[in-house]
Amino acid sequence: MKALIVSLASQYIHSALAPWYLLQGAKINCDPNITVKVAEGTVNENEEELFSRIVLENSDIVAFSCYIWNIECVKSLAKKLHKKGAKIILGGPEVSYNAEDLLKNHPYIDFIISGEGEQPFAALLNALYKGGDFAQISGICYLKNGEPCLSAPHMTDSIPPCPYNEEYLTALKGRIAYIETSRGCPFSCAFCLSGRLSSVRFFPLERAKQDILTLANSGSKIIKFVDRTFNANPKRAYDIWQFIIEAYGTAIPKGVCFHFEIAGDLLSDKDFCLLKTAPKGAIQFEIGIQSFNAKTLAAVNRKTNIERLSYNIKRLCEMQNIHIHIDLIAGLPLEDYASFRDGFNKAFYLNADMLQLGFLKLLHGADMREKRDEYPLEFSLNPPYEASRTPWLTQKDFKLLHFTENALDRFVGSGRFKRTCRLVFGKQGRNPFDTLTELGMFTGLGSCSLNDYVNMLFRFFGSDAGELRDALITDVATSVKSTVLPSCLAVPDKRLKEFKRQLETAPETRRKSGVMRSVFLLYGEDCGAYVDYDKKVDGKYILNKVKLLDEQ
Repeated sequence: MKALIVSLASQYIHSALAPWYLLQGAKINCDPNITVKVAEGTVNENEEELFSRIVLENSDIVAFSCYIWNIECVKSLAKKLHKKGAKIILGGPEVSYNAEDLLKNHPYIDFIISGEGEQPFAALLNALYKGGDFAQISGICYLKNGEPCLSAPHMTDSIPPCPYNEEYLTALKGRIAYIETSRGCPFSCAFCLSGRLSSVRFFPLERAKQDILTLANSGSKIIKFVDRTFNANPKRAYDIWQFIIEAYGTAIPKGVCFHFEIAGDLLSDKDFCLLKTAPKGAIQFEIGIQSFNAKTLAAVNRKTNIERLSYNIKRLCEMQNIHIHIDLIAGLPLEDYASFRDGFNKAFYLNADMLQLGFLKLLHGADMREKRDEYPLEFSLNPPYEASRTPWLTQKDFKLLHFTENALDRFVGSGRFKRTCRLVFGKQGRNPFDTLTELGMFTGLGSCSLNDYVNMLFRFFGSDAGELRDALITDVATSVKSTVLPSCLAVPDKRLKEFKRQLETAPETRRKSGVMRSVFLLYGEDCGAYVDYDKKVDGKYILNKVKLLDEQ
């Protein structure tokens, strides 16, 4: 019997972890006559090509890992594959808590595995191969005589097998790698599934260290820990951070970055003493603030010391060796527009490297979806189930917040306009939330070229030939390899030709052979500048300023 596990990522750069756990569990527990393989793809691929690739495997069973970003593609493929005679198994967070509805309305689904899948998947394959009874297998949901036979999500205290076998490492090909050193979450946030099933299970520390070394030497440059609250056990988190820092540059190659989701308010002085020794770029933190409204956090069962969290985020940012990503969620209970605006501005001035504005999603299995009387929210019935109206936010409010999100991502989050951001939000003192909302409305939500976007920024912030133009032209020149600057920044000036001649005359500023160069004048500083496109520092090309020689 042949089984194929299919994983469909949102983008090629993301690798998968769940199918390789299932594969390893099958290798350990399945009958030797059962062959199991993994096939990876993305939702951006042509569906017919995906279908053909899966059909070529000639598998008796096709299993899919299901998430909000791929469920529609999975259902379409599964229906076609079922017609070809394959049995269909679905598993993952998107199907674990709505098995009854899926089985009733999609008869091409043969089985759904609810909860953790390593043990039930192998047991189900064995039962299908041997003709055994699968009714007693934990977590298995199916139709019997047209009626759903449901099982509670599978729970276990065991540690899953290591997924990093030779096949995984061959398939990885330098993409973002994912690592898990614990399962579960000590918190029970009403919008999340991570803390629903059980308390946190920590994998053996030595296994975690070995997995870190395996992935660090796999060719991947970004390794993301999927532990939901990595520092839930502060001592264990400290030990792993210390291991990475001490091994960096030797057992762990330079250039590899480890990404952690942490609770920022749990960081101690001891943690800071260690983390400030981390090589720049080796570690990045994602810290979910979600809201600064204490009543909102209480309403969703989120336990956070906001004052300590804010203090610790500022402290981390001041160290400047760890990339800090923070999150806010729009649409949470008791958070109205004014409250969110206030929280957004507080988050903005923490000066994190990345501020993300996300929108509440009502996931299957989350308390906020199941307890509708307690959380009377309107949301889309299609993935990703995004909130669209609450007793505290109107549809118009949500529309405005999407403009805010768009401008935040394009103007601030892109990292292209750092000098311009410092000018408008720092020196000019503009209100971040109001400015970004108005900017989003001005530029619209549609895509456009960088040239067009810069032109709109120039008009929105008030065109002049001084500080704004200097900031924009410097941002563009140091971000994008091009000798042609946006049209709004081009100023006819005979001094530019003389400045170019000045650069070529002096040996120390003469352009290197084969290296592209952008040359321009900075009017606010009354000097010339150039950018050579040969190397970057912290993701930016180097800006060189040169005093203009007096005209002869």
